[in-house]
Amino acid sequence: MFERLARLTTARPRLILILALLFAAAAVVLGGGVADRLQSGGTTDPGAESSQAAELLDRDFSAGRPNLALLVKAEGGVDSAAATAEGKRLTDRLAATDSIKGVNSYWPSKAPALRSADGTYGLIVAHIAGTDTQADKTLEALAPEFRGSSGALDVTIGGAAQIRAEVEEQSKKDLARAELIALPLTLLILVLVFRSAVAALLPVVIGLIAIIGTNLSLRVITGFADVSVFALNLTTALGLGLAVDYGLFIVRRYREELHGGARPADAIRTTLATAGRTVAFSALTVAVALSAMLLFPMYYLRSFAYGGISVVLIAATAALLVLPAMLFLLGRRIDSLDLAKLFSRRGGSAPAAEASGRRWRRIGEAVVKRPVVFAVTASALLIALGLPFLGVTFGNIDDRQLPSSAETHQVHQVIRDQFDSRPTGVLNVVTTGAAAEPDAIGSYAATLSKLDGVVRVDSAAGVYEKGQQTQAAGPAQERFTTANGSATYLDVIPSLEDVSSESQHLVREIRDVDSPFPVSVAGGAAELVDTQDTLADRLPYALAAMVGVTMVLLFLMTGSVVVPIKAVVLNTLSLSATFGALVWVFQDGHFSGALDFTVTGFIPATLPVLMFCVAFGLSMDYEVFVLSRIKEEYDRTGNTTKAIVFGLQRSGGVVSAAAAVLSVVLIAIGTSQITNVKMLGLGLALAVLMDAIVVRGILVPSVMQLLGRANWWAPGPLRRVHGRFGISEGEQREPESAKVSESV
Repeated sequence: MFERLARLTTARPRLILILALLFAAAAVVLGGGVADRLQSGGTTDPGAESSQAAELLDRDFSAGRPNLALLVKAEGGVDSAAATAEGKRLTDRLAATDSIKGVNSYWPSKAPALRSADGTYGLIVAHIAGTDTQADKTLEALAPEFRGSSGALDVTIGGAAQIRAEVEEQSKKDLARAELIALPLTLLILVLVFRSAVAALLPVVIGLIAIIGTNLSLRVITGFADVSVFALNLTTALGLGLAVDYGLFIVRRYREELHGGARPADAIRTTLATAGRTVAFSALTVAVALSAMLLFPMYYLRSFAYGGISVVLIAATAALLVLPAMLFLLGRRIDSLDLAKLFSRRGGSAPAAEASGRRWRRIGEAVVKRPVVFAVTASALLIALGLPFLGVTFGNIDDRQLPSSAETHQVHQVIRDQFDSRPTGVLNVVTTGAAAEPDAIGSYAATLSKLDGVVRVDSAAGVYEKGQQTQAAGPAQERFTTANGSATYLDVIPSLEDVSSESQHLVREIRDVDSPFPVSVAGGAAELVDTQDTLADRLPYALAAMVGVTMVLLFLMTGSVVVPIKAVVLNTLSLSATFGALVWVFQDGHFSGALDFTVTGFIPATLPVLMFCVAFGLSMDYEVFVLSRIKEEYDRTGNTTKAIVFGLQRSGGVVSAAAAVLSVVLIAIGTSQITNVKMLGLGLALAVLMDAIVVRGILVPSVMQLLGRANWWAPGPLRRVHGRFGISEGEQREPESAKVSESV
């Protein structure tokens, strides 16, 4: 296959570049509006009890679940005559707005749950009907009409719909800023690595093709599936990062062949047969790791699989087709604009790769001389960093992922600080077949109202507090029953933080209460409980698929059963350290001022799954690069120690440069004002650096040195399988005494 690729790219290079240009132009035009079609939700299981109950509430009940909150401030108090009169007018205006239903206001209900403790604030909550897209359009139209001063009142807007709108808008701004930061810094690093402006530009071109191509892919996918807006952030990071990985590996090998005296066509052939094969294998490994997220029902996770797999495959295709075509046309001009010659007082300097190769050779020699010391020290460091993860607390994404200056963050912070109950954390208990049984509903509501953490329960049978009815049923309770009387629901209003461990315990208590009719619980805390249950249920299958397929691929590459096991164990150790650091910073709040985020005391439940799949894939990407060179030398000499030093000397510069570029891109993503994206960007950047420096530079060579020839062990039947189906980069013969001077 790679021989045919070489013939194609050297025979029709201009045609390939023209087709690539046409593809890029089409992708820009057709995929340019993809951001407007993406969603900000998708963190819950649509088949879970809470999701099914929520769907029933929105579909069959006149009120629906509140997703809009107007926080009303009255300087003279919400009970003053002026505030009461204006509050009623404001409530009537909102109720008369198209697509608004289920308006519940402090005026005229005087419900204590809708009044702040000091009487300064009142709440009006409502449901915006329709899909998320329709609700966004409704909110966009009504927000300017209600926001700001209204007589004696001052109105700010919150609720799930407003959170979604602000997240989507902020995400677009953050992505544009990240790209402006990442692109020039990426180019600068590549110039420093290659010392040639021409060579440095090539991986960036591949990255741009991968990014805009993936935008087109996501645009197509939005036609039949929901896609998260955050998938674009990962697309940018992986597009540039992996394109640089693949570009570095291929360009480095091509230059190495040219410097060895090969003609451009022969250099392309050797490069694709060796580095090209490794790039294809690496892309497959990363895609497999990302595809594990398709096993989860949350479209938030599935979206990262859509975008990640697309960008990996497009980047690899461009690296194996477009990049060789450009290299062939450039020929020996790949070294043009040599900046070392331009800025060196001597008119030239030793290649950066030569110095890098010497450094990595010295590191390799030091590690193999004292493998026990390095292995124990590195392992102890990773274990220590991972310890905080033992105290992890999971939660749901809420308004606090937005900056503290965001309107909806400020609205919900006032609710948390000033209101005794949590009207935005209401738990909806949906019953079926019980609408005609008011006594049963009343008895059940009374029981629920006695649970710890419950302020009151609103139902079709009235309002209950601490087991007693405090308000009889009336016209206001009609909203709790469907028009045909087939179902009813109860609002359990807690005094607890919306998604705290206490509120999760309350959900489980409600579900455990005996009821004379079937019930299901919806609400933020219920969604979190169900999300954690779904993740726990699906995670073993995702891990088994990801780890199993990865181990098979590594076996096909190395012919060993020991190396794949070692790779999985070391990667897991590295990722646990990253998770520990994530908990220490974002959950416990260290450096919250410097990093500018609001401490919530928890980590989003879906984030560790997402980070594990992405970081595991990237770790295997680097594993493949290092192993390919170690295995090549071991096949040539049969000497494990020499192979380890050779592998680090040849691949260390590639891996460190690729990790530097990817870390820069991820840190740029981590400058986001959305805490969830900040966690993802900075967490993955730490994982990449940890893997490149500690794992690939120290742990891998030290453990392989300790294992010696056992690294390459496999049972006889599996050796025969590898002999027939194995994948290798191919031997690169050279004198054993030759000194390697280039690693990039």
